[in-house]
Amino acid sequence: MATGIVRRAVSRVSLSPASMMMGIRAHASEVQAQQVEPTARDTSSFKTFQIYRWNPESPSKPQLQEYKINLKECGPMVLDALIKIKNEIDPSLTFRRSCREGICGSCAMNIDGCNGLACLTKIPSGTDSTVTPLPHMFVIKDLVVDMTNFYNQYKSIEPWLKRKTSPPVPGKEIPQSKKDRAKLDGMYECILCACCSTSCPSYWWNPESYLGPAALLHANRWISDSRDEYTEERLEAINDEFKLYRCHTILNCARACPKGLNPGKQIQHIKKLELGVGKA
Repeated sequence: MATGIVRRAVSRVSLSPASMMMGIRAHASEVQAQQVEPTARDTSSFKTFQIYRWNPESPSKPQLQEYKINLKECGPMVLDALIKIKNEIDPSLTFRRSCREGICGSCAMNIDGCNGLACLTKIPSGTDSTVTPLPHMFVIKDLVVDMTNFYNQYKSIEPWLKRKTSPPVPGKEIPQSKKDRAKLDGMYECILCACCSTSCPSYWWNPESYLGPAALLHANRWISDSRDEYTEERLEAINDEFKLYRCHTILNCARACPKGLNPGKQIQHIKKLELGVGKA
């Protein structure tokens, strides 16, 4: 009998109209939330990239072409977005890339007005981003620029060890103290991506005569190397109104360098050596 009373009580509670309405409303709210939330998330995860396009085989002018991608289906870096666009939307999009780890310098480009490496630059927040080639460089196609002049300037500073005497021990490496080795920090890390040089207004206006931040940084790297014996000759070779002194210490180069180097500081060091007030 007691069991029957309990069953009837439970039955009454479970079949209460108020309880049933509350359960239905709660279930409906959960279903509506599940329907609305994914839509909101999907909308916010899409991003539009405006990418510089130009094909030398086409007579049309350069233009910015829009591509919309879902960031949920893409890696976190700008290079990931470019690869996704090339693989899934437009295989004609052309750009350089190689290591994906900020070592080769191949994917240097201008992203939302700032020079940088696409593989090290996170996709900016917001709904739109603009990607263009490095500024004030001849464009070969789309995001690929002609680096010939840049590399020729680097070659002109003779970026290799030069000696007038034989090594202390024939056939062995040339020793260097830890203190002298430390002088090269902040210079040897340069990967020649050209982000610094193409951010420099002086390089924009005098690309054929001004060596630019990258080449001068490497010049100072060999001038400061205790193992090199051509310091005076190196200083004489760049002691020129245009090669060296077009630098006005604007320091765009330091802000643009993806490796955190300061080419402007190295150029100032060269100028002090030219005046005889510094030490190599």
